[in-house]
Amino acid sequence: MLDLTRRSLDVAPLLLGAHLTVRDDAGAVTVRLTEVEAYDGGNDPGSHAYRGLTPRTEVMFGPAGRLYVYFTYGMHWCANVVCGEDGRASAVLLRGGEVVDGVELARSRRAAAKKDVDLARGPARMAQALGLAGADNGVVLTPGGRAELVAPAAVAAEVATGPRVGVSGPGGDAETFPWRFWLPGEPTVSTYRPGVRRRRRPTDAGRAGTADGAH
Repeated sequence: MLDLTRRSLDVAPLLLGAHLTVRDDAGAVTVRLTEVEAYDGGNDPGSHAYRGLTPRTEVMFGPAGRLYVYFTYGMHWCANVVCGEDGRASAVLLRGGEVVDGVELARSRRAAAKKDVDLARGPARMAQALGLAGADNGVVLTPGGRAELVAPAAVAAEVATGPRVGVSGPGGDAETFPWRFWLPGEPTVSTYRPGVRRRRRPTDAGRAGTADGAH
C-alpha cells in the first residue's frame, strides 16, 4: 500500500508501475504509470503553490490521497496525486502511462492518437484518456470509487531521473531540478522539452513563470 503522506520526492518514484483507474457511466480506464514529476510547494518555484495558498492551489495543501486537476493553455486538463502532510503543498504530476484496461474507451476519447502508445503519453493526453476534468479536482482516491490508485506489485527495479519537462521559474534553474522520474525503456514516456522563460511584462512582476506540466 502506498504511503501518500510522505513528501512528493519520496512518493513520486514509488508511483511508477502503479495503476490508476477512473470510472464513469461510460466505463473504466486504467493506466499503468510510467512517468511522473514531483512538485514541492513553497520550496519549489515550478509549483503552482510556490506563492502560497490560493483558491486554485487549496487542494494541494491536503489531505493526501486526492487528485489535483488543473487547466493549462486554455485547452487541457492535467492530473496530480496530492501527497505529504496536511497544510504543506505537495503533489506528483502524472505525466505518462500505458492504458492497460478500457483501451477502446480511451481510444474514443483520444481519437487523435495514431497509436495506443500515445493514448496517455503526456499529462494532458493521460487526463483525456482517463476522462478527467475540472469536476475531478479534489476527488478522493478510493477503492471502487470514481478514481482508484493501486500500488505496484513491487518497487521498480530501475528508475531514471532528470529535469522536469517544460518548467521554468524564479532563479532560472527550476528546469534543472531532477524531479522527473520514469521507467527506462518505456515507449509511453514523453519526450523531454526544457522550459522557456517568457519575457515578463509589468503585470507579471512577482509571478512564478511556469510552462507545460508545472504546478
